[in-house]
Amino acid sequence: MQVSLTSAIGPDQLQSWRQQLDCGFAQVADVFADCMAQACAELSPDGLDDYLTQARFLGKMGRGAEPLLIFLQEWPSIARQVGEDALSTVMAAVRLINKSPNARAIAPFLQALAAVARRLPTPAQLQHYLDLSLLLMERTSSSIHGVHKSYPSPSLALFFEQSARLLELLSLQGLRNWVDYGIRNYHHHPEQQRAYFSLASADSRAVLQRERHGTLLMDHTRALDLYLQALWQDSAVLVPYSTAFEVQRQPMPYFDALGIRLPDVYDERAGIGGLDRYRAALAHISAHRRWSSPIFADNFSPAQRLAIECLEDARVDALAMREYPGLRRIFMALHPNPQEAACNPATHSCLRHRLTVLSRALLKPPARCQNLQISDWVQRFHATLAQGQSSTAEMASLALSYLGKTRLQSDQLPDTWFTDTEVDYRDDNRHLWRFHELSDDEESFEAQRPAPAADEIQSLPPRHYPEWDYRSQTFRPDWVSLYERLHPSGNAADIDALLAKHGALAKRLKRLLDLLKPQNRLRLRYQQDGSELDLDVAIRSLIDLRAGSLPDPRINMSHTTDGRSIATTLLLDLSESLNQQAGGSQQTVLQLSQEAVSLLAWAVQQLGDPLAIAGFHSNTRHEVRYLHLKGFAESWGDQVKARLAAMQAGYSTRMGAALRHAARTLKTQPADKKLLLVLTDGQPADIDVKDPRLLIEDAREAVKELDCQGIFTYCINLDAAADAYVADIFGKRYTVIDNIARLPEQLPRLFMALTR
Repeated sequence: MQVSLTSAIGPDQLQSWRQQLDCGFAQVADVFADCMAQACAELSPDGLDDYLTQARFLGKMGRGAEPLLIFLQEWPSIARQVGEDALSTVMAAVRLINKSPNARAIAPFLQALAAVARRLPTPAQLQHYLDLSLLLMERTSSSIHGVHKSYPSPSLALFFEQSARLLELLSLQGLRNWVDYGIRNYHHHPEQQRAYFSLASADSRAVLQRERHGTLLMDHTRALDLYLQALWQDSAVLVPYSTAFEVQRQPMPYFDALGIRLPDVYDERAGIGGLDRYRAALAHISAHRRWSSPIFADNFSPAQRLAIECLEDARVDALAMREYPGLRRIFMALHPNPQEAACNPATHSCLRHRLTVLSRALLKPPARCQNLQISDWVQRFHATLAQGQSSTAEMASLALSYLGKTRLQSDQLPDTWFTDTEVDYRDDNRHLWRFHELSDDEESFEAQRPAPAADEIQSLPPRHYPEWDYRSQTFRPDWVSLYERLHPSGNAADIDALLAKHGALAKRLKRLLDLLKPQNRLRLRYQQDGSELDLDVAIRSLIDLRAGSLPDPRINMSHTTDGRSIATTLLLDLSESLNQQAGGSQQTVLQLSQEAVSLLAWAVQQLGDPLAIAGFHSNTRHEVRYLHLKGFAESWGDQVKARLAAMQAGYSTRMGAALRHAARTLKTQPADKKLLLVLTDGQPADIDVKDPRLLIEDAREAVKELDCQGIFTYCINLDAAADAYVADIFGKRYTVIDNIARLPEQLPRLFMALTR
């Protein structure tokens, strides 16, 4: 069409336009006729006149031929997307950029504009993008104090280069949030700014993932962990990989000795939500882990391996659907449905296409297909499964037989048909193969890795929490990794000895506790789970059972009170400083804390209030450890005492993440008052933080968050110099205990005063 239009333009008209452009760049002469042909097809006469006027400006702007060439080639298609009226706003932005020290960014701006217009096809959306670009230019072009001179923005051109890619992942609001974060945090750091806006920094990618659409793996790790445990009895760690930064080839799910690797985000597809797509991928991988056996690959060709993988994938899917029939709907929706005649064997290798057609047919219940050849192999496949679970070796034999009888000469062609052949919920099958002769790469892949430490094995996958940066007044998303686990156990008799040591104090506390105990005790009957057996209901259920009737399972009862409703979490700072000698005592601060916590737990048990105890310490933001000593559902018994007896101190004090994590379980308690007690001996600090105010301000922000959740936070500080910082975090809700030796007496009394 362009050829005919070009021929339709007379030489006089073309010369007239060339004179209007008034440009002497030799490169323009090579493309001018074709560009004007396209412009005539896309633009109105007025739009064509404006097109040449603005092109003339770009040619005389003094920035070389590149901006003009890009504009001539790209603007007609952009105008078709957003309309000719957008030209004035675009050129207004170009003029502002040209007047600034950022004129070199004009070419990347114009180069990206066509792709941006496809994502933002309305004038209003494009205007928002232009406003955002100019805001970035204004905020990141640095000035010398006292001198009206600016320097180029380190990030503006990089932003234009990434803008089309960013808009494929983010909404316009998400893009604004991503840009705002970079401006606030890095406008004074050119190198960090360049790393952020080029998507090279971890912070940039973390904010991008936070603003992305779809179902994020990190938001549903716990639910998927429970899915794996409950349905597949599999406790593998889920590890996300990014799909946003691999342009050439998207990686596939896989698993190895270190965990199951899944995409970091899934969008809804074919009516299947992101969470169900994750469940489908985990079901397929778990089926492989349960039923597949590795086989040696040395004697198989690539085509044979492809066929074996196809039938083995279908086998484990069929076994998974046999166990959980609801998977069939999800698998069928996510599996591509290629048309049998779509691939032309005269031009392409159709092996992948034929295997995908067969794979989809194998997902269906055994039935005759229109294609008799496929129908025969479907029947043979299901006949093999009907004899039991079958095996990987049987599938290999069946695959080789299929390949031998269906191979075509065109399967050797270099061009392979890929359309509708990718089953993206399936893994890459690297686990399926073993090699007699290892290459160097395979030797390194199979190399023995050091076994993880015992505490790493027992830990759950990390939770990620934000951290407040007071300098930029913004949260760093997913900045802290928190690992939680049960505290190791020791000798419960040691805690009994501590309680006996403080027997006189316990008696005095007992008298105070009797005054706090609510007298209106209520009995809750007909409970499936309770503190004691309800004999009347139990006898009645036994009679019903012997009479052949369905017995009532609610044979327990429990007690509660309607005069006191308080749930408490005691959060212990277990940092290295607790190993220091306590002033005026022969014991360490840790030992005194151990005695105080034991007395408090005993006292709360007497009151009947729900109580949870946990400790924390940190080794940089990548490793905050949260150790459970007592859960709300646990009673004061030997298991809890054994954990308290084994308390140890080490590392640093990153308090904000621990406060946020403690609130997760406390806020779910059905209590009128929720109290978070923090026992610490120093200010928040960590070895990867140089600014002493940073973690103090983060803890302060965490306390504000807990206030909004209805959680009352109170600090018991053992640092004599705590007045310098503790009020900044907790306001007036703190007590400084100067005489640490009296901690076992003062902690229970303080709790009773707070909950009176």
